[in-house]
Amino acid sequence: MVLAAGLGTRMRPLTDCKPKPLIRVWGKTLLDHSLDALENAGVAKAVINVHYLADQIEDHVHDRQCPEITISDERDLLLDSGGGAKHALGLLGEAPFFLLNADSFWVEGITPNLEAMARAWDPERMDILLLVASMDMTVGFDGRGDFFMDQNANLTRRGDKQTAPFVYAGAAILSPTIFDNTPDGPFSLNLLFDRAIETKRICGMTMQGLWLHVGTAEAIVEAEQAIAKSAA
Repeated sequence: MVLAAGLGTRMRPLTDCKPKPLIRVWGKTLLDHSLDALENAGVAKAVINVHYLADQIEDHVHDRQCPEITISDERDLLLDSGGGAKHALGLLGEAPFFLLNADSFWVEGITPNLEAMARAWDPERMDILLLVASMDMTVGFDGRGDFFMDQNANLTRRGDKQTAPFVYAGAAILSPTIFDNTPDGPFSLNLLFDRAIETKRICGMTMQGLWLHVGTAEAIVEAEQAIAKSAA
């Protein structure tokens, strides 16, 4: 699944008339960067949720063959990241699934990251597997990190006054069972992350390559400069 329903307010005025997932970076829309990563990992079907300027996104993916696209419609109510994924469960099936944000992507390293995540997935010890980036391998991110990771790849949150070495890189594998006993309506994925931290059922995998967080118009320039430098 690709989360593509957000309002993109931090990227205005570019998003006044265009949804953020259709903003182009290095000649390709943010949405297509995500869909191409799924296609390269062998994913045959993908769900995209839509809300803001939904018709434009539907038109954009209408003719895409791989992955085959199904739309999860949130026009009536924006459901946030967790609520959006829960709303789409009937389209996603009963198996664990990839979940990608549509406002970030990465320059791959030697091994494609989604393929590596699929190999690292262990349902015996995980309900959630997050792709995380080392803070020194990020572009466009100005926070203080999200997580600490122990020698067994278990994740914990940083404290309010701490700086953590890893940031969530916008890609996850989720077990559908984590949505049991969750709200009907909008809620954040952070609710699920925190529950899994309490039960030690959330792990991280450090991504290879460079993570590009494209949250503002200025970040587009930073991302394209970083891509050009990596290709030189």
